[in-house]
Amino acid sequence: MSKTEKVQTGIPGLDEMLYGGLPKGRVILLVGGPGTGKTIFATQFLMHGIRELDENGIFVSLDESKNHYITEMNSFGWDLENLEKEKKWCFIDASPIKEESESETGKITVGNKDFTMSNLIEEIQKKAKEINAQRIIVDPLTSLVFHYPESIKRRSAVLKLIDALTKTNATSIVTTELKTSGLERSIVLEEYLSHGVVILQTLHIGKESTRAFRIEKMRGTPIDPKIRPYRITENGIEIYPQESVFYGVGEA
Repeated sequence: MSKTEKVQTGIPGLDEMLYGGLPKGRVILLVGGPGTGKTIFATQFLMHGIRELDENGIFVSLDESKNHYITEMNSFGWDLENLEKEKKWCFIDASPIKEESESETGKITVGNKDFTMSNLIEEIQKKAKEINAQRIIVDPLTSLVFHYPESIKRRSAVLKLIDALTKTNATSIVTTELKTSGLERSIVLEEYLSHGVVILQTLHIGKESTRAFRIEKMRGTPIDPKIRPYRITENGIEIYPQESVFYGVGEA
């Protein structure tokens, strides 16, 4: 059996928990509740690839606009506009919320009538070839409900997307919403289709709340499955693989 090639994430503490990094060329599902740092996590992964490893990246937004996203990420010192000019990074806007700027009323519409999964896949494949992308982010899958309100069609679209990302040979992170604040949760379809699942969440322990990270599964590599604390700092996400959410430091 051949050894799985790894890619460094650039997220302090994570590569240690993955014994070297994410399996190269796989699609990883990042599950997290509101405000847990999913977009920060994903962008940090992209930035490390571009800056340190010469691995170009694509960010596909199914939620927010390019300007809003770039403004938010600038606060971490990530200059995405210059990287775009250098053709090391590109943004694909597949947001369901569109502003009709030419309208005198400034009308906002929900649901992009021009959107199809086939068109999105074609655009991702095109951009991946143009900039030789080796890292791809799709954020968040939850927004597909606007495009595919019927669950059967949505499942089919997700399957096509994950299959297409795999065929690019890039290492991809796809985000989706966590709909519970506790440890018990329902498994979503995407978890069965993806090669790995990592979870960001806020746990409420007594009167305290803490940010908790765990690796649910990761095909092709050993993992640390324990729940570890993490922080969102001015530099991005930091995970503490030697600490325990429940016992403070170390494992009991």
